Amino acid sequence: MKETYPLRLPRSLKQAVERLSRQDGTSINQFVAIAVAEKVSALETAHFFEDRKARADFQAFDKIMRRRGGDPPREGDEMPK
Repeated sequence: MKETYPLRLPRSLKQAVERLSRQDGTSINQFVAIAVAEKVSALETAHFFEDRKARADFQAFDKIMRRRGGDPPREGDEMPK
């Protein structure tokens, strides 16, 4: 279900949105909706990684990183020199 929302933008920002949406070949509404979706996605992704970090076991990570042995890196996975 789509809802309407009266959006107030500073004149300079509205002009930039108009120009960029024209260049993008989209309507102002579609341009703003995509911009909001990108921001929501970025914030939710940041929250996801913050949550993962809070549950991380850094001692286990350090232990894994210090271990010896294992297979050599696959071709293309080598560390840059």
